[in-house]
Amino acid sequence: MSALRSPLLNRRQLLLAGAAPLLVGCSGITLLPAPMQPQLYVLRPNIVPPAGAPVRWRLTVGIPDASASLDTERIALSRSATTMDYFANAAWMDPVPAMLQRLLVQTFDASNRITAVARDASGIETDYLLQTEIRDFEARYDTADGAPQVLVLVQARLVRMPQRDVVANLTVRQQAQASANALDSIVIAFNQAAGAAVAQIANWTLSAPTPA
Repeated sequence: MSALRSPLLNRRQLLLAGAAPLLVGCSGITLLPAPMQPQLYVLRPNIVPPAGAPVRWRLTVGIPDASASLDTERIALSRSATTMDYFANAAWMDPVPAMLQRLLVQTFDASNRITAVARDASGIETDYLLQTEIRDFEARYDTADGAPQVLVLVQARLVRMPQRDVVANLTVRQQAQASANALDSIVIAFNQAAGAAVAQIANWTLSAPTPA
C-alpha cells in the first residue's frame, strides 16, 4: 500500500508546492484606490438674444481655435503671468472650444434674426463664416486664498464666403469676479464672463451688412 500511495502523495505535494508561490504572490498585491472621477461642470450662461432687425444672410460658426492648454475639458487657473494650472478633480462637460461654439450657435438661433446658422461641420452654403480664437479662459488669482477673477478673451473674425475675405475683426475681453474661492462660485463667474463675451460677439456679427 505504501508503494501505491507514494506517487499520489508526491503528486499532491508537488501541486501544493506549485500553488504556494501563487498564494504568496496574491497576498502581496496592494490594491490601489480607483481614480477619482472629476466633478463635471456646465457652461450655461443666461444670454439675452440680441434684438434688432432680421438679416438676410446665412452664417456658419467655426470651431474656435485655442492653444493646447485651453483646448481641453480641464478648468484652467493662473496664479502668475507666466504660469497656468488646472483645478483638481473638476472638468467641463466638453472641451472649451466646443462649448463656445455651441453657445454662439444657440445665441444666433434664439435671436430669430438670421436666415440660417450652423456649425462649420454641417456643410451648408453660407454667406459669412465666423471664426474665433480663444486667447484666455481662466480663473486668475491675485492672492493664494482669495476669490479669483475669471477672464475670457476672444478674437473674432467675420469672413465673407466663398471669397474668404476677412471683412471685420473684434477683440472681446470680459471679466467676472468670483464671490468666493470655491468651484461653484468660480463656475458662476465663468458663466457670467462667457455669456457676456458671446452676447457681444453675436451683436457685433448681426450688424454686418448683406453681402453684395
